[in-house]
Amino acid sequence: MRKLAGLVLFLCLLSGFASAAPKAEVFGGYQYTHLDPSLNLNGWDGSVTLNSGTWLGVTGDFSGTYHSGLHFYTYTVGPEVHADLPVLKPFVHALLGGARASGGGTSDNGFAVMVGGGLDVGGGPIAFRLIQFDWMDTHFNGFNDTKNVRAATGIVLRF
Repeated sequence: MRKLAGLVLFLCLLSGFASAAPKAEVFGGYQYTHLDPSLNLNGWDGSVTLNSGTWLGVTGDFSGTYHSGLHFYTYTVGPEVHADLPVLKPFVHALLGGARASGGGTSDNGFAVMVGGGLDVGGGPIAFRLIQFDWMDTHFNGFNDTKNVRAATGIVLRF
């Protein structure tokens, strides 16, 4: 009987954590991007995730990186699957959208696909994104480049 009562109490606490999942999360922080063949850029990354339930959300991600007059921006959206644990939130996402590269008096718009994930640490309304890592595929003027990566870290606000 005591084991059954302990199991019921554990399930109630677990369901309390699940129902306490935030409805929205806003991320902002630093981003490092490596574009093929050997271009390293630094900049910012920001995203908004709207959660629908305890494990699924929709993320809009926006970023800008810079190097020696080159400006590279992405704007993507897609599904996110995550686990809302008491202190940790691992997540994976697939993002589709656009990219814009400009510099040297020229600019070009293209298509961007990102697949990756990360880990947020901290419970409550403020967390730290320990790491977000994405593989990035870009398409500009018929040229497809699949050897791009980016990493980000920063602060997450939960509402």
